[in-house]
Amino acid sequence: MDLKNILFKNESGVGTITINRPDKLNALNRETILEIGRLFKTLETDSNTKVVILTGAGEKAFVAGADISEFNNLGVEEGKALSREGHEVFNYIESFPKPVIAAINGFVLGGGCELAMACHLRIASQNALFGQPEVKLGLIPGYGGTQRLPQLIGKTKALELLMTAEMIKADEALSLGLVNYVTSPETLIEKCQEVAKKITKQAPLAVAAIIRSVNANYNKDVNGFEKEIEEFGKCFITKDFVEGATAFVEKRKPTFIGE
Repeated sequence: MDLKNILFKNESGVGTITINRPDKLNALNRETILEIGRLFKTLETDSNTKVVILTGAGEKAFVAGADISEFNNLGVEEGKALSREGHEVFNYIESFPKPVIAAINGFVLGGGCELAMACHLRIASQNALFGQPEVKLGLIPGYGGTQRLPQLIGKTKALELLMTAEMIKADEALSLGLVNYVTSPETLIEKCQEVAKKITKQAPLAVAAIIRSVNANYNKDVNGFEKEIEEFGKCFITKDFVEGATAFVEKRKPTFIGE
């Protein structure tokens, strides 16, 4: 796949996507968002990739926001189309059947914060700064920020951050439940890989079922409890369940094959 704005590598089942626009603080232009979407669609069927780490190039930013230069002269319909494209890609990441971990360094603002929130787990370095500053431009978040931020940290605090455009540091993000861990900048990727490797040892189909079941709780058209019952039942006909149960009885580590 021809990639202009992102880099990809795979090591031992852990794929790392790097948004590679450091001169623009990795700002998300339309081309980059679409590239991310295309790559994720390829990785969904890639048996060699079990977990994805998503990060930004350089030390200054994960993603410092959307590329505002593309917002000039947009009308209502053009703005809606731009937002819808972002929603489609970010929703795809959120429902991706393999865990996606955001490795967050530096600025994670606007569309960057929205991208991080679409990931399943978030690990931040101590220099990370989170925010949704769109109101400063007379805008609102357009890639899911008004929905995911309240889901993650609660309505009251989310409204404050969205309406004041205030940035928060990594430690506060951790206390609010916005991120899973805070590390030093030097150990950020190492920590992400540590968590990723723990996940790669588990049954892939069960991990995917967990993602679907948890996401169902946030879908008003789906009964999350019924979804859990459905996914639980499906697990019993997988080879991985047979292997896991057998390994448990035999007191050994299971070898899962994702079937």
